Amino acid sequence: MTDPNPPVTAAPTGRLTTHVLDTVHGHPAAGMSVALYVMHGEWALIKQARTNADGRLDAPLLSGHDLVPGRYRLVFDVEAYFRQMGVDLPKPAFLGQVPLDFGIADGTAHYHVPLLVSPWAYSTYRGS
Repeated sequence: MTDPNPPVTAAPTGRLTTHVLDTVHGHPAAGMSVALYVMHGEWALIKQARTNADGRLDAPLLSGHDLVPGRYRLVFDVEAYFRQMGVDLPKPAFLGQVPLDFGIADGTAHYHVPLLVSPWAYSTYRGS
C-alpha cells in the first residue's frame, strides 16, 4: 500500500553568492560586471550579472540543484568599474578583469566569495 502522505524532502539549500567592496572609495562596488564560469574540460560561461547598490547580486549565482561540486571561476570587470567611477587609470590598467578560481565540494553549503578591490590590488576569502 502506498503512503498517502509521503515524507516531505527539503530542497537543497546550497548557494553561491558574491559581494564587491571598492577599497578606494570605501563603499560597495555598485554596477560591476561579474561573470561565472564552470570547468567542463574548458571554462564555460554559465551566468553574467551586475552588482546592485550594495555591491551584491540580486540573487545567488547558483542555488539548489544548480550548485554542484566542481571547479568555478568568477571574473570581475574591475577596469570598467573604476573607469566608470572616474578613476584616472593608465592604458592598459594594472588590473583589467580579476579572475577568481575556486572549488565547490559540497552542493548543500553556502559559498560566499567576496572581492575587496582597488585598481592596484585585490583580496578575497571564503565568507559566510
